[in-house]
Amino acid sequence: MAAGVSTRALTRDTGTFVRSTPGSQSLERGLQLLRAFRRGVGVLTNAELADRTGLPRPTVSRLMRSLVDAGFLAYDGQQKGYRLTAACLSLALSYRSSQRALEKALPLMRQVAQGRLVNVGLAVADQLEMVYLDSVRLSRPGLLRRICPGSRIPIASTSLGCAFLAGMQQPARLALLAQLERQHGAAWPRLKRGVDTALQAIRKSGYCIAQWQAGMAAVAAPLHMPGGGLYALNVSFPSASPVLDDSIAAHAGLLLALVDDIRKAWDSDTL
Repeated sequence: MAAGVSTRALTRDTGTFVRSTPGSQSLERGLQLLRAFRRGVGVLTNAELADRTGLPRPTVSRLMRSLVDAGFLAYDGQQKGYRLTAACLSLALSYRSSQRALEKALPLMRQVAQGRLVNVGLAVADQLEMVYLDSVRLSRPGLLRRICPGSRIPIASTSLGCAFLAGMQQPARLALLAQLERQHGAAWPRLKRGVDTALQAIRKSGYCIAQWQAGMAAVAAPLHMPGGGLYALNVSFPSASPVLDDSIAAHAGLLLALVDDIRKAWDSDTL
């Protein structure tokens, strides 16, 4: 950092958070413990938390005491573990209510899902995973349901993850790819080939395709919000393997039209 340049000014000018003061390692570790709680996980013991986070057991015990005292976790004496408290729900609701971009996009997503009997999802990256902000799905003809926001999926093997990578600035993308390489180890060369193919497809056609789950295919595209926010949008649909070219073209057209409609809705309002 150049001498005399304010980190606040750098944050403003670059759009990337910059501070010269060191962070708190204890706080970072405490937040890492909170991240260990995922959908479907009610109670975690100290041993399970240590295994999930890689933190030493004494460190976990000390930090869990602080998280309980602060009201973010409660100890379950019957199951001898910890569970999240309502304080975490309040944070989630605060985040969700602040997403005006999603409020603009969701009616358009619902309209496409209902009209074409497909699934439509909007997601962002959180560390090494994609997190759904919302999704509109048709589990069977005539029944509309939305999966719970907060569902997580991998980055490297999904269309949403690759679309988000494609939308990132190159320095940030390279840094995330390096983290993914460390995470996946020996499996990375195979995954990287798929990522490279997806990035090339987005540069050429504006979307990529993936079959992460058996019987389903998904096309996805990056979606930039006015002001710099980045999302990934997908349309998923039942499909055999390999996916027929006509089916890809039809759903890709649907996706790109939806991207355009959402961008217009965002541009028409100050978010």
